[in-house]
This record gives sequence, structure tokens and C-alpha cells, in this order.
Amino acid sequence: MDRSGRLKLLETLLREAGGPLSGAELAERLGVSRQAVVQDVAHLRNGGLPVAATSHGYVLETSGRSVRRIVAVRHDQEDIFDELVAVVEAGGRVVDVVVDHPVYGELRGTIGCSTRAEVVRFVHLLTSTGQRPLSSLADGFHLHTLEAPDEATLDRVERALKEKGFLSPAVTGEGERRKGS
Repeated sequence: MDRSGRLKLLETLLREAGGPLSGAELAERLGVSRQAVVQDVAHLRNGGLPVAATSHGYVLETSGRSVRRIVAVRHDQEDIFDELVAVVEAGGRVVDVVVDHPVYGELRGTIGCSTRAEVVRFVHLLTSTGQRPLSSLADGFHLHTLEAPDEATLDRVERALKEKGFLSPAVTGEGERRKGS
């Protein structure tokens, strides 16, 4: 199969997937190396396809009729599970985490959790690999892009984070809002 055909098949696989597809799985299905998959995904992104690389694999970002809000939070590493569960149990999805690094500027990591099971997998991956979260680079302060079907759900998510004491003291319940992302 030529590259053009492979790119079309890769896009189809991502569109039809019920969840993330690992680089190894895509490489096997496409009959190429994982490096070729990385390059093909980059090509699709450059062409405008919103492919996200998560800890579970590649997935198309959903934008549909959802709304997004950026919230500033601060907590210790041991509170990550509780923070993420608070978001998903209130009906939200944690899209990413962002920290402002004094040397590198904005550093962003994809989280992509919308269920408790996804939170468990994410936190297990973080702890089992011995890696520190991005928030550790900024003394626990970080931003999350949150996504939900409507503003009322995002308000509920923000209240849950506030009740847990995770919202940054600089935030009084009014995160930055972006509609229809």
C-alpha cells in the first residue's frame, strides 16, 4: 500500500475507533513501523485532522457540540486521582494539563480522561512508571482544559473542584471560557 492509501486507512481507523489506538496496534494494522505511524499522524495533523496522542494511544479529539473551559488548580501529586475523579464524576472530561515553565514556556500534556476507569489507568501509568506529573514543575500549580456537553456541567465541575480545595486561590469560580471548541 502506498503512503496515500495508508493515510486514508489511518484516518478511517481513527474515525471508527471506539477509543484510543496504540502506535503498536496501528503499526501492525497498517503493516509499517511505529515510527512510520508517528510520521503519518504528524502528516494528518498538518492536514488539519485533530489527532491527540494520549497515554492510551492516538485518538481523534472530539469537539462536536461540547464547550470548554480552562481552570487554574493547585494540589500535591497525591491528589491527582481525587482531582480527576471529581471532574469526571461531575460529568466533565479533562482534556489536558498545562504548566508555565520559566525556561521552556508553556508545556502541555494530553490527559483525555472522561471516565473513572480512564482516570485509574492514567494515574496507574503515572505511578507505575515513576514519572512526576507536569504540575511538579510549577509547585503543583497548573491549568486544565475541561470539556463538557454544556456550561451547566462545567459549572458543576468547577464547583466540585472548589469543594475539594483544588481551584487555585487566584480563581474565584470563573475560569476562562471557550465555546464550541
